[in-house]
Amino acid sequence: MGSSKLVHLVNFSRKLAINSVFFLAPLYFLRLGFSGWQIGVITSLYAFAPLLFSFPTGWLNDRLSIKEVIRAALALLSVLFLLMSRVQEFLPLACMFLLLGLANNALDVSINNLYYKDETIIDPNKKYSRLVFWQALGTAAGPFLGGIVITTWSFPTLFVFFALSLLLLQALVRPLNHVRFGVVPLKVYRRNLLNKKTILFSIMLFVIGLHWGVEGTVYSPFLKRYFNLTTFDLSIYISLSLFILALSSFLIGLIKHDVRVNKRLFLFSMLLSGSGLVLMVNPSLLLSFFFRVIHETGDGFLGALVVLFVSRLFERESIGGSSAILLTVMTLGHMVGALAFSSLGFHFGLTYPFLVAGLLLVANSAFGIYCFRRVEY
Repeated sequence: MGSSKLVHLVNFSRKLAINSVFFLAPLYFLRLGFSGWQIGVITSLYAFAPLLFSFPTGWLNDRLSIKEVIRAALALLSVLFLLMSRVQEFLPLACMFLLLGLANNALDVSINNLYYKDETIIDPNKKYSRLVFWQALGTAAGPFLGGIVITTWSFPTLFVFFALSLLLLQALVRPLNHVRFGVVPLKVYRRNLLNKKTILFSIMLFVIGLHWGVEGTVYSPFLKRYFNLTTFDLSIYISLSLFILALSSFLIGLIKHDVRVNKRLFLFSMLLSGSGLVLMVNPSLLLSFFFRVIHETGDGFLGALVVLFVSRLFERESIGGSSAILLTVMTLGHMVGALAFSSLGFHFGLTYPFLVAGLLLVANSAFGIYCFRRVEY
C-alpha cells in the first residue's frame, strides 16, 4: 500500500482527537451540570449515528470512493469541534455528538476498507496489526494531550486545537491511492450476512461493543470519584494503559498468521479483557491500574484480531458494505452499553458497570469456543 504512511497519519491524528473527547467529555458535561441520563443520551447518540450510516458508507466505498469520504468526514469533524468550543447547552451538544459519531464512523469504515481492498501481499497478522497499532496509539495519546490542554487552558481550547489540526490533515488526504470500485447487488450483501458464520461472529462483536459503553460514560467519573484523581492524573492513568493496548495490537503482527493460533488468541483476549475490567475496581490505585493494563492488553489483541477475522469473512469486492454492517453491530452494542451502564453506574454505583461488562466478556469467550467449534473461520 503505497500511501500507508499517510493512512497511518490520518488514523493516528483522528483517533487522538476523537478519543481525547470520548474519554474526557463526561467530566466536561458534569462541569456543565448535566445529569447521568443526559451524559448517557449524548454518548449514545455518538454511537447511534453509525447504525444508520455504516452500510451507506461501506456501499459508497465499494461503488464510488474511499478518498472523498475520508476527506468529507475530516472536514465535518473540524466544523463540529469548532462549534463545540462555543456551545454548552444539552440539546445542541447532543446533536453535535450525533454528527461526531457519523464522521468518526465514516472514517472507521473507510480506512478499514482501504486496507481490506488493498492487494499488497503481506502476512495478514502484520498487515492488520499495523492498522490497529496506529489507531490505538492515537487513542492512547488523546487523553494525555487532552489532559495537558484542559489543565493548562480549558475544554474549549482543546476543541479549537483539534478543529484546526483536522482541517490541516484534510488537505493532506489527496495522495491516497485509488482502489477498484464496482456495482455490487444488494443480494450479495444479504448472502454475506445471513449465514451461520457471520451471525455467530456478529453476536460476539455485539458483546465486545457493550463494554465500550462503560468507557465513554462512567470510566473517567469512576477514576475521579474513587481515587480522587485530578483531570490530568486520570488522563495519565487512561493514556498509559492505552499505550499498552497499542503495544499489544502491534505484537499480533509479530506472530505468523495461523488460523488455529489466531482463534485461541481471540478467545484468550476476551478472557483477559473481561477479567481485567472486573478486577480494576480494586480500591488500591496501583492494583486498579495493573488490572486495567490486563484489560487493555486483551483489547489490543482483540482490536487486531477482529479486523483480521472480518477480512476473511467476505470477498474484496463486497467487503465495504458487509464489514460496515458488522461495525454497525459493534456500534449497537456500544450504544446499548452507554445507555445501560450510565444508568446503572450513576444510580447504583460506578463499580457495577465494570463488573457486569467484564463478566459479559468472560462469558463471550466461552461462547466463542462454541462458535469456533461449529463453524470454520
